[in-house]
Amino acid sequence: MKVVYEDNHIIIVNKIVSEIVQGDKTGDTPLSEQVKAYIKELYAKPGNVFIGVVHRLDRPVSGLVVFAKTSKALSRLNDMFRNGEVNKTYWAVTKDCPEKQEADLVHYLIRNEKQNKSYAYDKEVQGAKEAVLHYKVIARSDNYNLLEVKLMTGRHHQIRCQLAKIGCPIKGDLKYGAKRSNPDGSISLHARSISFIHPVSKKQITVVAPVPNDNLWKSFEALVNSSNKI
Repeated sequence: MKVVYEDNHIIIVNKIVSEIVQGDKTGDTPLSEQVKAYIKELYAKPGNVFIGVVHRLDRPVSGLVVFAKTSKALSRLNDMFRNGEVNKTYWAVTKDCPEKQEADLVHYLIRNEKQNKSYAYDKEVQGAKEAVLHYKVIARSDNYNLLEVKLMTGRHHQIRCQLAKIGCPIKGDLKYGAKRSNPDGSISLHARSISFIHPVSKKQITVVAPVPNDNLWKSFEALVNSSNKI
């Protein structure tokens, strides 16, 4: 577990692949409990430690997860996420390149609970929720493309589902049409940055997560930081 930001009210962690944010039927120790243990040990806190889960990332996804350390911060952050006041940027690696280098995607998503999968439609259908994102191709290698994705809505598997809908499934994402899995069971989707007004101090908070320790991710990060980016 790597802490990338912490103050009295908030702690932001760079989640690694395979970690779960909250407890589930697997019984694996969730990230929320790891954060509690970290705070309890670091500050020698007696009794129970309060940690509020503000949002989640899918298990095979890496990147930034925000937790609240106080009930005041949790309540306000919940409202901010619900009202779209938190700006999140993701990096996604795809084998196929979108037709347009930059575009908004608007689809209507229906979630299938049994399959734990969402389906995207071009037109509104009964029971669907509108899903909107903006993507931009920011780097290319010989075999893959790096997309920067910004979410305007927060739907189940939204980025995975919408990119697959336009013929660009995320690398390693077998559920949404990738041809092969990644060796570590991940999908190549990374919650890269998050920006918001602190719910208590009202200061601007912007945090960027290092990419996973993987050759492809590292090469793309170097490419974006160089003059060779698109």
